[in-house]
Amino acid sequence: MEHVTGDPTPFAERVLDLVERIPSGKVMSYGDVAEYLGEGGPRQVGRVMSTWGGGVPWWRVVRADGHPVRGHENRCLSRWREEGTPMRGERADMRHARWQGDHQ
Repeated sequence: MEHVTGDPTPFAERVLDLVERIPSGKVMSYGDVAEYLGEGGPRQVGRVMSTWGGGVPWWRVVRADGHPVRGHENRCLSRWREEGTPMRGERADMRHARWQGDHQ
């Protein structure tokens, strides 16, 4: 994850707070995060994660098809194995690994 100076925006803070709450062994897609928050979209969530996501469990936010973040596949897969994240090959098994959030 790239690191930048400067404080996260209010939207970024909400994204990061949610990502910190995703339980070990579970994932959310970028779109899931936006839908849960009721704002932004997958690209906006991705931008937040690439800019400020290094301090949260970034490996728990995945592409919609369950694939890990590009460029971080090996680190992500290692974390998933440690946490027991349900997988199908080298992607998260979205049917079993997806976290619906704590308000559903």
